[in-house]
Amino acid sequence: MPDFKFTSEVRILPDAAAITKRAAQKFVDIASAAVEQKNSFEVALSGGSTPKALYARLVDDPVLRAQVPWDKMFVFFGDERHVGPDDELSNFRMAREAMLSKSPLKPEQVFRIKGEYPDAEQAAKEYEQDIRAHFQLSDGQFPRFDLVFLGMGDEGHVASLFPGTKALRETRRIAVHNWVGKVLMDRITLTAPAINKAENIIVMATGVSKAPALTAVLERVYEPEQLPAQLIRPVNGNLLWLVDPAAGSLLTHAARE
Repeated sequence: MPDFKFTSEVRILPDAAAITKRAAQKFVDIASAAVEQKNSFEVALSGGSTPKALYARLVDDPVLRAQVPWDKMFVFFGDERHVGPDDELSNFRMAREAMLSKSPLKPEQVFRIKGEYPDAEQAAKEYEQDIRAHFQLSDGQFPRFDLVFLGMGDEGHVASLFPGTKALRETRRIAVHNWVGKVLMDRITLTAPAINKAENIIVMATGVSKAPALTAVLERVYEPEQLPAQLIRPVNGNLLWLVDPAAGSLLTHAARE
């Protein structure tokens, strides 16, 4: 197991609504700190139902909306399906409908993955180039996102890093395409090294179907080929798991609120 220096915290909150509320407050706090420190806030969004509720809360709650530094914010995505931006499966479409279209964000502040390209590798390369240009990176450097949101699948995948797929072994690229046989679809995803350079990572998991994988990821043998979420170990960063009682029902080492 890699010996990175990072802070990991697992919080079992009463329900999905409590997770959304906590994640929204963390979003605002991290954004404010980033802007104070470097005058910008870079965040990578996740797909899924729990993040969707979070994004909606940030624009619909007047108190939170007023605290988000929209003019200093730059939005990226942890992964995307090999579909167009208007497809119902698109993570970008979900984020656009839940938050982006209702916010003061300008188009140039949003960096989407162009899943509509026939060649998913082209989409991955262009996305990586966009990230490199924004962060002004040299060859071999990874971006340092202020915040990366992730969800976890029933089998322990995060972003589009699925068990047994080639992207799990990538060490140099920021973004790659990843064929996922389970869903018969190419995905475009940030790599584990790119995610792990983030200053803050928040993983949200709800539902009893997540309980076995979550317990295996956090409290069992390190086998990231089977449980890709185990690859998420930030380098000099903070990792926060926000889970509901059902997802955390098998955990023995977690703070219950």
